[in-house]
Amino acid sequence: MTEDLGTPVLDNHLHLDPRHGRGIEAVEEFVRLGGTHLLVVNKPSWLLGVEPDEPADFRAVFEETLETVAAATEALPGRAWPVLGVHPGLISRLVDERDFSPTEARDLMRGGLEVASEYVADGDALALKSGRPHYDVTDAVWEASNAVTRRAFELGAEVDCAVQLHTEATEDLTDLAAVAEEAGLDPSRVVKHYAAGELAGVTPSVMSDKDRLERAAEAVEPFLMETDFVDDPDRPGMVLGPKTVPRRVRWLLEEGYDEAVRRAHVETPRDVYGIDTEATLERSES
Repeated sequence: MTEDLGTPVLDNHLHLDPRHGRGIEAVEEFVRLGGTHLLVVNKPSWLLGVEPDEPADFRAVFEETLETVAAATEALPGRAWPVLGVHPGLISRLVDERDFSPTEARDLMRGGLEVASEYVADGDALALKSGRPHYDVTDAVWEASNAVTRRAFELGAEVDCAVQLHTEATEDLTDLAAVAEEAGLDPSRVVKHYAAGELAGVTPSVMSDKDRLERAAEAVEPFLMETDFVDDPDRPGMVLGPKTVPRRVRWLLEEGYDEAVRRAHVETPRDVYGIDTEATLERSES
C-alpha cells in the first residue's frame, strides 16, 4: 500500500546506483511512504569507475545517470530529474593521487562542467552540481576549487539553470552568492546541499532531521529537503535513507507546518528549478 500525504514530496538530493546499490528498489521504498519526486545527482565519477583524463570522459557518468533517472521516473507517481556535475572532492584525487597540478585539475573539472551543461542546454538535465571541498586543502587547491565553482555559476547563467553546491559546513555563503551574482546567476538559484536549517546567501537544501527542519520551517524562508542517500552497499548507514523525506513531511504536517511543506515541495522547486511538482503528479484514484 502506498501512502498519500496529500502533497508532492521531493527529495532534492540523492544518488541512485542500480549497478552497485539498491537502485530502483530504493525509489519504490520512497514511493511507498508517500514520496513523489526526486532530484538524482550523479555519483562521484570515481565511484562509477571513471578516472577522467579529459572532459569527455565524464559523459559515461552522465549517461548512466540519465538511464537511472528514466527508470526512477517509471517508478514514481511524479518524476525524477537529473542533476549533473563534477564532485568537488575530485580535485584531491587528481592532485594527491594522480599528480595533476591544481591548475590542471581545475581545467579538467571546468571542462567536465561544460559537458554537463550541454545536457542541460539540450533539455536532458535539470541543473548543475559543483562546489568546493568541505575539508582542509592547500591554498592552491582552494583557489582552484573556487574557480571551478565560478565556472559552474557562469554555465548556469548561460543555460539558465540552478546550481547545487557541495561546500564546507556553514550557515553563511554570502561570499559565493556574490560570485554567482557577478557571474550572472541569481543567488536564489544556487542551492547548498546538506544544509542546516538556516542559511544566508543562497537557498538551503536541508538535511531531513527534525531539528534542522523545524528551524527551516520557523524561518519562513525558501528551503528544500534532502537525504543525500548514497546508495552504497558498503556504507548502508551513511547519511539518510530513502524513506526519510516522506516520513519527515508527514511529521511536519502533523506538527502544523503545512505552509512549510508547500514551500519546500512546491514553491521553492518552482522558483529555483522552474519545475511544477503538482502538474507532474499523477494521483491514483483507487
